Amino acid sequence: MKKQRKKPAAKNKATPNPAPAQVFDRRGALRVMRNVAIAVPVVGIAGYFGFQKVQASISEMDLTRVGDGLPAIVQIHDPQCDLCLTLQRQTRRVLRDYEDGSFHFLVANIATIEGQFFARRHGVGNVTLVLLDGDGNQTAIVRGPLSNEALQQAIAAHLNTYS
Repeated sequence: MKKQRKKPAAKNKATPNPAPAQVFDRRGALRVMRNVAIAVPVVGIAGYFGFQKVQASISEMDLTRVGDGLPAIVQIHDPQCDLCLTLQRQTRRVLRDYEDGSFHFLVANIATIEGQFFARRHGVGNVTLVLLDGDGNQTAIVRGPLSNEALQQAIAAHLNTYS
C-alpha cells in the first residue's frame, strides 16, 4: 500500500495589510511645519554663500577692470592645472594682508577666449601672475608657484609702488 503524503495546510491567501495611509492630523501638520522651519534657513544660508562665491568668481574674471586706476594682479589660470591652483591659494593668502579696494586681483582663465587673449597679449602661459599699474601697463611677471616669502616680496613691491 502506498503511503499517502499529507498535503501541507493551506496558507491564508489573504494579502497582508498595506501600510496604513498617512494620516494628516494635527501632529502631522506640526511635524511638517517644524521640518519646513528647519529647512528654509539652511537652504537660504547655503544659497547665500553659494551666490557670494559665484559672484566673487565672476567679479575676478572681469578683465575690463584692468587699467581703471587701481594696480592689478592678474593670474593666468588653467582650472585643470594643480600648480595654478597652488599659486592661486598662495596669492590669496598673501593678499589678505592688504586693504580691499586698493588693488584688483583678477583671474584670466585660459579656458575662455578672454583669458587666452589676455595671456597672448602679455606673452605668458599659465602658472603666472601679471602685475599691472593703474593704467593697465605691465610692470612685472611672476612665474610660480614660488615660496611664500618670495611671492609676498614681489606683491609687496608692486602694491607699495603703484598704490
